[in-house]
Amino acid sequence: MGSLNEPVRRPLTLDVSGLPSVAFGHQNTTWLANVFYMAIEGMMFALMFATYFYLRTRSTNWPPGHLPPTLKYGALNAVVFFVSIIPAWIVKRRAPERNRIGVRNGLLVLALFALAATVLRIFEFSALNCRWTDDAYSSTVWVLIGMHSGHLATELIETLVLLAISFTPKMEGTRLADAAINSDYWYFVVVTGLMVDVLIYGTTRLL
Repeated sequence: MGSLNEPVRRPLTLDVSGLPSVAFGHQNTTWLANVFYMAIEGMMFALMFATYFYLRTRSTNWPPGHLPPTLKYGALNAVVFFVSIIPAWIVKRRAPERNRIGVRNGLLVLALFALAATVLRIFEFSALNCRWTDDAYSSTVWVLIGMHSGHLATELIETLVLLAISFTPKMEGTRLADAAINSDYWYFVVVTGLMVDVLIYGTTRLL
């Protein structure tokens, strides 16, 4: 038995009171999950790109039996995608600063760009100069642009939801981190959108 004068040993505790309550970037587990999700979706795009180029090797004329897709709406949408990087960057920059007004303004402009891209995409479907049931080329083109349209619509909805939250006191902490992660996903939508544009509108004219 220990002596009565022996000091009482207390269990060691870790003081985490000084750690931030919200993490941004790679320190956030949601950010990592978003990266994994984009990797999976990126693989799907890669498989469709491979399918597209495989079909190209099996045909002398490209596109086979069709006119190339009308360039107008695809080119306009490419410009919208490219410029939309600016408000996405603003949101990502302002969120860690807890600048709610800056985040709100950035989300508003980003939502307008996403809405414009969605409207232009509707016109793009009508300008592909083929129906999805025509042949393998047509089906591949429609799946590619349809798959990207799904990501575009999802990003539009998510941005609108975050924009609505930004007008409430709930736009703090994890919601600010969500806004920054939303910008990362928008970058993914932009990059894949530009790649799809080059594939659908560029290769049918250059290859």
